[in-house]
Amino acid sequence: MTLDLPLVARGKVREVYDAGPGRLLLVASDRISAYDHVLPTPIPDKGRVLTQLSVWWFQQLAPVLDAFGATHHLLSATDVPAAVAGRAVLVRRLEMLPVECVARGYLAGSGTAEYARTGSIRDVPLPPGLVEGSRLPEPVFTPSTKAAAGEHDEAIDFARVESLVGAARAAELRELTLALYRRGAEIAAGAGILLADTKVEFGLADDGGLVLGDEVLTPDSSRFWPAASWSPGSPQPSFDKQYVRDWLTSTGWDRVSPPPALPDDVVAATRDRYVAAYEQLTGTTFR
Repeated sequence: MTLDLPLVARGKVREVYDAGPGRLLLVASDRISAYDHVLPTPIPDKGRVLTQLSVWWFQQLAPVLDAFGATHHLLSATDVPAAVAGRAVLVRRLEMLPVECVARGYLAGSGTAEYARTGSIRDVPLPPGLVEGSRLPEPVFTPSTKAAAGEHDEAIDFARVESLVGAARAAELRELTLALYRRGAEIAAGAGILLADTKVEFGLADDGGLVLGDEVLTPDSSRFWPAASWSPGSPQPSFDKQYVRDWLTSTGWDRVSPPPALPDDVVAATRDRYVAAYEQLTGTTFR
């Protein structure tokens, strides 16, 4: 795909184009990444699902942002080139903060392994007796650094966030991230989905105000579990790319060499999960 706009950056999933003063065009591809690698096999319609679900969530979460004096970066999902309609959004250009803000309401993934070793996640102590899939007593903030392309994100404690952005801003990030998670979890629960965890990113407006950027509450940035089948003690069925991670693990891939191609059945099942997340959350048919 070639657009008649200057390319600013190319990430694992998105291309970012200069769309004029103070504006960027974000285009979501069908690429999928896992364990810091872009896989060689795309997932059909994935970019459209990510884009359209993010647009829906920005609308749902606007009242939470308003309560914190914040906003989101979305300007338009329709004023985009026809060649990328449905998978692109026009957004505000921001100074992005160097922190990935992660909120967890359930024990899963790397959090389970860390808890097993230390009884905590980062600097957040947790009660004994939790297992994979357990609901946490309260949602917790477990941030990481935002690594440069080709590097790994690094889990950090709250003191490191304070050193990166200042104490007042760090506290604001933590409270807003948890508020967004709680509202997202409430909406998802109404659709029969558990929001196990999610990652959000923020930038700064010209006046220094916080702006929610990137994507929000998608199967790429969140763990979504069917509420009806939730059963702590083992990995949960999911509507997200954990299915792809699990398949890669089953192949014995070392996470260092180039990743294997996904077979057709894994591609189809992954697409089905992304579309199911969109349709069940929004209550609309994906087109």
